[in-house]
Amino acid sequence: MDSISVTGIRSYGYTGYLPEEQVLGQWFEVDLTLWLDLSPAAKSDDIVDTFDYREAINLVKETIKSSKFALVEKLVEAIAQKILDLDKVDKVRVKLSKPGAPIPEFSGKITLDITRTIKRS
Repeated sequence: MDSISVTGIRSYGYTGYLPEEQVLGQWFEVDLTLWLDLSPAAKSDDIVDTFDYREAINLVKETIKSSKFALVEKLVEAIAQKILDLDKVDKVRVKLSKPGAPIPEFSGKITLDITRTIKRS
C-alpha cells in the first residue's frame, strides 16, 4: 500500500495531566503517515484523485488547539480517529510528542506512537 508522510506539524494546546498544563498550555509536535491508494492520482495527475494532506495538517492543528484532555493518550487517539474519518485514508500512524514535558531535571521529549486502521463493515 502507498503512503504519504507529513512531519513536523506543530501546534499549541492544553492537554496534560497537571492543572497548569490545561491552563498555560504547551507545544505539541505530530508526524503522520497516511496509507492510501495513490495510483488513481498517478494515472490522472489530478488532485481530486488523491488525498489533500493540507486537510490532515489543519485537522491535527485544530484538534490540538481545541482539545483539553488529561492524557496525551486521549489526544493522540482523537487525532488518529479524525484522520481515519477523512476520505481515502485506510490507515494512519500518529507520532505525538511533548517537547517540553513538565518533568523536573528532564530536557528530552515524550513521544506516543500509534497506528490505527479503518474498520470497514
